[in-house]
Amino acid sequence: MSARRSVCEVDVLDLQKVCRDLPPAWSDYLRDWDRMLRSGNYPETTRYSYLLAGAQLSRFLVDNAEPLGAEDAAEDPTEVERGHIEEFQAWMVRTRSASTALNKHKGLQQFFRWLTEEEDLERSPLDRIRQPKTAQTLIPILGDDDTAKILATCKGKDYLSLRDEAIIRLFYNTGARLSEVAGLQLDDVDLNSDSLLFHGKGMKDRRVRFGPKTGHALTKFLRSRSRRKAASSTAMWLPARGAVPLSSNGIKLMLRRRGVLARVDNVHAHRWRHNFAHEWKLAGGDTGDLMLVLGWSSDDMPRRYGASAAAERAQATHARLRIGERV
Repeated sequence: MSARRSVCEVDVLDLQKVCRDLPPAWSDYLRDWDRMLRSGNYPETTRYSYLLAGAQLSRFLVDNAEPLGAEDAAEDPTEVERGHIEEFQAWMVRTRSASTALNKHKGLQQFFRWLTEEEDLERSPLDRIRQPKTAQTLIPILGDDDTAKILATCKGKDYLSLRDEAIIRLFYNTGARLSEVAGLQLDDVDLNSDSLLFHGKGMKDRRVRFGPKTGHALTKFLRSRSRRKAASSTAMWLPARGAVPLSSNGIKLMLRRRGVLARVDNVHAHRWRHNFAHEWKLAGGDTGDLMLVLGWSSDDMPRRYGASAAAERAQATHARLRIGERV
């Protein structure tokens, strides 16, 4: 079976899973929308998030059709009204979280925009619905001490220990996204210039340098990888057995497992991304340079990710000024 055929089969199976047991009209519209997303080269994670939002709205309307007066909307997305969306959004806030509700809101915006542009809908039911407000919380970073504990679980010389150490050091050293590290190919690694080519969101590639310890970990891993039967694969991260590359979810599970071994709670890749921004801003690094290194295009991102560093600087200034303690 060729790699190209495998990718197509995964696409079909994922869509079938997301749309399982949906009313025929909902399933048909979501399938057509997915075809448009694939033709637009949308990332798989984005496609999945968008399609899941539509499928969850459909199931919510089916389960609550009578009390909401949504019998028609439960059968056909072009019959969905503003009140149906508001009830679904409120249910998401109540049963999941405001941030999850916001994620669904954004996905449904895209779905109904597509329906108005390409299909049978005159106006999107989300036109006048506000996005859910989410609390601005400080993400706990994964600093030196916790990272050292996690790396200590990778001290073996076996293939998985070498692979996992290289992955963890990449997150820690570069602040890369989970999908960027998972999507690395062998050709993306340049050991001569100690740099990586990350394929970021919005089809934006960027080259990022890594340090000596990360370079050493990558070199040891690549030597071990070259001795494996599946070494002819172009994907960077291979499993213990077989040739199917490690997915984003596979890396997520690995990090969780390493966190349990290290007795460090809530280990996930995004915390190292926050740590990178925290350390950069704490050292007085330029915001524009940080945006380039981390692949951001919005000015809001440095403020969000650098919030913990800003809070730490503010506390240090407060202690130095001794306001309210001089009398």
